[in-house]
Amino acid sequence: MNKINKIFLTLALTVLPAGLTAQSEITVHDSITNRDEVFNIPEGMSNNESAQLQKWLAKKFLYVDTTAMTSSYNVTYGPEVYRERLQRLPYKMEMPYNPIVQKFIDRYTEELRNKVSYMLGAGNYYIPIFEAALDAYGLPLELKYLPVVESGLDPTAISHAGAAGLWQFMITTARRYDLKINSLVDERMDPYKASWAAAKYLKDLYDIYGDWNLVLAAYNAGPQQVSKAMRRTGGERDYWKIYPYLPNETRGYVPAFIAANYVMNYYCDHNIAPMKSRYPILTDTVLIDRTLHMQQVAELCKVDIEAVRALNPQYKTDIIPGLSALSSLTLPQEAIGKFLDLRDSVYSYRAEELLTQRTEVEVDEIEAPRTTRSRSSRADRQETMPSNSRESRAEVRSHKRSKRHSKAAERDDRRSNSKSSKRKGRHSNTEHSKKSKRAERNSSTTVKKGDTLSDIAKRNNTTVEKLKKKNKISGTTIKPGQKLKVK
Repeated sequence: MNKINKIFLTLALTVLPAGLTAQSEITVHDSITNRDEVFNIPEGMSNNESAQLQKWLAKKFLYVDTTAMTSSYNVTYGPEVYRERLQRLPYKMEMPYNPIVQKFIDRYTEELRNKVSYMLGAGNYYIPIFEAALDAYGLPLELKYLPVVESGLDPTAISHAGAAGLWQFMITTARRYDLKINSLVDERMDPYKASWAAAKYLKDLYDIYGDWNLVLAAYNAGPQQVSKAMRRTGGERDYWKIYPYLPNETRGYVPAFIAANYVMNYYCDHNIAPMKSRYPILTDTVLIDRTLHMQQVAELCKVDIEAVRALNPQYKTDIIPGLSALSSLTLPQEAIGKFLDLRDSVYSYRAEELLTQRTEVEVDEIEAPRTTRSRSSRADRQETMPSNSRESRAEVRSHKRSKRHSKAAERDDRRSNSKSSKRKGRHSNTEHSKKSKRAERNSSTTVKKGDTLSDIAKRNNTTVEKLKKKNKISGTTIKPGQKLKVK
């Protein structure tokens, strides 16, 4: 964690007493455990699973196993069963049971049964990514189920507040953790980069709070909200003691996380069957150092364009902007070899058609207007400017007189021009010679370092094939300093 980040997070906190001992079950005040209490459900628990199932990864790799379908019938148990099951989980983080946790278990095992089935199937692809990032920072692996609550394992999820991606980063936090966000890229939706950023953020929060429940609350509501709740309770460091003073959604956040860990482990006991994978999604990543269009990759590497988009959700359009900084491209493993073999061909394939932004434009020369017309135009504009002063009205009258004199001068100019036209004829040959030299210069160009035939063709409004034919080039190799005919 860099010094600036640590200062930023620490400023949100006050000096607090040491933490309390973890408990397997917590007794909560009756006003909190009221079964009729209304919660703001975390948005990851309310996403539309039918929309998720229409996305490429789900359509391509997931299907309902007809031999073990999710039943509509849920099996319920007594509180002691849920309590005992949570205690059995081999976790570092505490997973206490109480009636609030039960509410969220009921929601997952009843209203969200099909969503749980989807998340169990999608987890085969995403959860190994989460585990790798968490393990690298030495964090509890049970945090891999945090995106279940945050986004419902949808990498393109965007909340009503503007948080995005599997880990639901806000823009300010994302940028603090080096995630790139611009018109073409939103790395909050990159499963790999966002997971590493989330792991680092969680580690930073734990370094400050030293309690995982408070870390989760701060991840959801922000450190300021947690610190305020702790101050209002005299410096309590127990999530369940500061619970009444937290924002509504955050009050349900830790119970929802505990319930997610329960259902992702004990789904079979509630007649929920995971969606099956047709085959493992084996992928690999290459770095892109030039601007690239996904269609170029799809057509030359024989990959479904929807696959390229689904595996690279961080790109807002089909453009991969590798020119300003190296950009990652994730592809099915079998396509990686093809891309590496055909790299130069992929970059040039249909580039003029797909990559339409111009890198250079020429501006046509405009003949300067005659002095008399220019002055007249300025005067016309001044005449239309509104003013109620005596000086302005006098200027307008003076201007009208000058316009009459100007028209007379124009008639004199026309007579004078007819006399001088013969003299101008003597200079025409000289002007023609100058234009010929300019045309000759414009018909050729000198290759600069880093230029490609495609770049030169774009700059000169021609095609690569015409350039090759005009300069008798058989391949695509050109050298800096080389002169090429372009017209």
